[in-house]
Amino acid sequence: MKTRTRQLLDIWAEARTRLQKQLDLISAEDLRKKLGNAPNSIGFLLRHMADVELLFGKNVFGSPDIRVIAKTVIDKKDTGEWTDLPALRHYLQEAGDALCAIIAQQSEEDWEKEIHTQEFGTKTLAEAFARIVSHTAYHAGQIAMIQKYGHV
Repeated sequence: MKTRTRQLLDIWAEARTRLQKQLDLISAEDLRKKLGNAPNSIGFLLRHMADVELLFGKNVFGSPDIRVIAKTVIDKKDTGEWTDLPALRHYLQEAGDALCAIIAQQSEEDWEKEIHTQEFGTKTLAEAFARIVSHTAYHAGQIAMIQKYGHV
């Protein structure tokens, strides 16, 4: 039988496949695509996902090793600068790997401890973890729609 940590690690890996499948199909030209009058491009969303994953590792899991300047969270808007596909892929890989390593370090008891964040209040670590899973999957879905129907 799998431990809770192993189960949640598997859930994270499965949720991240949605992103990876989209990332494999994206070209450098696609990074500027937006859907209608929506404010965010594919490039911005990719950067945002990695920013938030790293912030989550730092602030929710309390990792002292993560250093992040979450430009998309700071700027609160798409500045049009996220157009370097190799750099975005690297940053996403770095964020995914960091979060995966942090998840793997959790004990069974850790998942029940309460944490508090300004963004979503007091939750158990397991409940908070659902936020990053849904955040990544949500934006991966947005990227799929922009990829299919969006324009530069």
